[in-house]
Amino acid sequence: MEVKTMILKQAISDEDILKCWEPVAALRPHLKKENYLAQTREMVEEGYRMIFIEEDGQAIAFCGYRNMNMFYSGKIIYIDDLGTLTDHRGKGCGTMLLNFIHQIAREQGLTAVHLDSGHHRYTAHRLYLNEGYNIIAHHFIHELK
Repeated sequence: MEVKTMILKQAISDEDILKCWEPVAALRPHLKKENYLAQTREMVEEGYRMIFIEEDGQAIAFCGYRNMNMFYSGKIIYIDDLGTLTDHRGKGCGTMLLNFIHQIAREQGLTAVHLDSGHHRYTAHRLYLNEGYNIIAHHFIHELK
């Protein structure tokens, strides 16, 4: 049985950002590939950072996050996105990405890591609960028409 090595990397270059397209599109299927790099670069200018797990030269999982400072929470890391390609779930990618984010938060002296998750993402919820996350709020949106 061949053991494959998973490597956690930061997506800084255009090449690495583009490499992450497949897991990003799996999580966010509404995105258009032709806009992806420009939108990611704009988000990076706003503080967004992306990490990913690579296996055999392919990005199989990714996490996008940013530092935030809000009255209700103080300084935190907020996870915008966390996704793993379907064929690679159950290998520990989510835990590996979360542990990396938790370590960054500790090094920065932050008190918490926050995220929102769609109500239908039951597998993700199991991961978050197993990793010590608590459900503390409902997320509301007012669509402007």
